[in-house]
Amino acid sequence: MGRARLRDLGINIGVMPTGEYNAITDVPGVRVGHCTLIYDEPRVARTGVTVIQPRGGDVWDDQVFAGFHSFNGNGDFTGTHWLDESGLLTTPIALTNTHQVGIARDALIAYEFGLRHVEDFALPLVAETYDGWLNDINAFHLKAEHVYHALENAVTGPVEEGNVGGGTGMICHEFKGGVGSSSRVARTDNGDFVVGAFVQSNYGRRHLLRVDGVPVGRELGYDRVPSARTAPIEGSIIVIVATDAPLLPTQCKRMAQRAVTGLARVGCIGHNGSGDLMLAFSTANHIPYGQMTLFDVQMLPHNQMNALFEAAAEAVEEAVLNALTAAETMTGFKNRVAPALPLDDLQEIMAEYGRL
Repeated sequence: MGRARLRDLGINIGVMPTGEYNAITDVPGVRVGHCTLIYDEPRVARTGVTVIQPRGGDVWDDQVFAGFHSFNGNGDFTGTHWLDESGLLTTPIALTNTHQVGIARDALIAYEFGLRHVEDFALPLVAETYDGWLNDINAFHLKAEHVYHALENAVTGPVEEGNVGGGTGMICHEFKGGVGSSSRVARTDNGDFVVGAFVQSNYGRRHLLRVDGVPVGRELGYDRVPSARTAPIEGSIIVIVATDAPLLPTQCKRMAQRAVTGLARVGCIGHNGSGDLMLAFSTANHIPYGQMTLFDVQMLPHNQMNALFEAAAEAVEEAVLNALTAAETMTGFKNRVAPALPLDDLQEIMAEYGRL
């Protein structure tokens, strides 16, 4: 459903090289799947679910190290208490709307045990942002089969962005928002590593929006493009950062913290009503499910992480902007209209500032 990616418009963010697809799926093994729900009867649906699989379909048996960070906690991300305790990500990650975290969580559990036939417990990772401005959120449109669809159709390669999956009904900087992704290749003394970012972007005020430092939000006044909201809803953003660099859980947490740097460059300040939640994982070490003997892990030296920090900031910044440039104008619940960021105007403004 996309219109364009930021680089298709001639706007390049940062100085580091991107991966092949400029997406989180440039990290080997990472897959993304969506299920999008758009209809008007019997009640208005502008919602969906997105699933990120850290190691294809094998994360239940081949777990990964991860870390979590809350920039502002007016939101929900299930499973993060145990992640903080253990440092392990043991399930796929699902992103959906605020009122359907429970069904997505339950569906991940049912899918896992139906697939693997094990007797155990699971604490799935499910995060949310609020789409109730465009979506009749209390109609509870999302069902378990929609989560299964996203799981079974998760793929590598190019990632769909904008009005899809969990991003279907989202709003960002008072324009139509959604999901977006980007990646960078970080060069260290121990080799090159990919850092990928994925966002579900639903936050921010118009006047704060910046693109490569240009105050685009202030230039695009309400006389040119009306606000997507007439109510003071501050929204949220979920950020997932992935890498194939060999990181321990504490280093993954440090990567999650650096996502905030990328958000700040776009204009996220962590409003009181915003749930700005970040998770980072590393696919390098393999942690077998149920293994009772010692196993070896690798760790990149802390003093070589600066390149990864910079990569995370750049990838998160561009992922948010890709969500904005890909998203299309949407009419939803109560005939509310969320206008897309006008790409011609964006290019004109960037050219005026010498950034195109």
